[in-house]
Amino acid sequence: MKQRVALLFGGKSTEHQVSLQSVRSIYDSIDKENYDILLIGISKDGEWNLYDHLDTCLVNSHCPDSIELKKSGKTIALVLGEKGGQFLELQSGKSLGKIDVLFPLVHGALGEDGSMQGLFRVANIPFVGSSVLASAVSMDKDFTKRLLRDAGLKVANSMTFTKNKKGTINFKEVKDVLGTPMFIKPANQGSSVGISKVVSEEEFYKGIDIAFSYDSKIIVEESIVGREIECAVLGNDEPIASLPGEIVTQNSFYSYKAKYMDEKGTKLIIPAELEDTVTQEIKTKAIKAFKALQCEGLARVDFFLTKDNDLIINEINTLPGFTKQSMYPKLWEVSGIKYHELINKLISLAIERHQN
Repeated sequence: MKQRVALLFGGKSTEHQVSLQSVRSIYDSIDKENYDILLIGISKDGEWNLYDHLDTCLVNSHCPDSIELKKSGKTIALVLGEKGGQFLELQSGKSLGKIDVLFPLVHGALGEDGSMQGLFRVANIPFVGSSVLASAVSMDKDFTKRLLRDAGLKVANSMTFTKNKKGTINFKEVKDVLGTPMFIKPANQGSSVGISKVVSEEEFYKGIDIAFSYDSKIIVEESIVGREIECAVLGNDEPIASLPGEIVTQNSFYSYKAKYMDEKGTKLIIPAELEDTVTQEIKTKAIKAFKALQCEGLARVDFFLTKDNDLIINEINTLPGFTKQSMYPKLWEVSGIKYHELINKLISLAIERHQN
């Protein structure tokens, strides 16, 4: 008997288009002989829509910078009851029936920050990826750093500011601590959204304004000179790590555009050209970070590797992209797990976690 898997995509965050690219790739590759697929798209204004086929909901589906989600005219709602929750089609009142696994592909705020995961927990529906705590703390760069430091892992030096203290932020004081160049980031954004690399005082205050336009908390971080290395982690209680990959970008840093739109601006070296001892250290520390944040299912751990072979964790992404340019599935492919097999494993891990 086929399992029913709901692909949930879109969303209200700035990473809406990334999500649409991810669902395109997964829908094309998922084993439809073993899974019945439900397609649930969330519009930018937060409306949940039901679709019969992916081609009916995506416009410009193969163009990353112009891909769009159409509304279907079939809106749905999650209704909570005694034994959990079920989805209902609002126009007809008809239940969508049992969903064996939800596969969330809603990147960014309200998708991978624990909000949606809490909803699924309350509804008692199995879902792919980390649960509430890991999703929330991994999304917040400030708390991620605190927990990783406590676990004995190295992170870049940084300073945290909240919007109500914006008027007290002083360029010279921050520069004295972190030096230049420095990076200014919203605390709760992914895909390099809202990030500025700054050197001058003018750039600094402009970067502060940009970051605060996305979040009420920001971090200012020292610049680390090193190779950008990423490692994929897969599993629940006994996670495994992939071979690492390296990102070489022609831009000043690995920006949103470089990740999802400009294929020529970035080179992915998979696997990364590293000594065996360094490769093993990366894998070990990726798993240690995964466990420190209590992640489950999947995550991508991003490192800087300095010329002295020092490993500094940049961030952890609990719902990494699954686009054709995305590192997470590419890393597993060179590590021996093909794309469709990876999807199967993630679904199995979701069911295993839910049963436990």
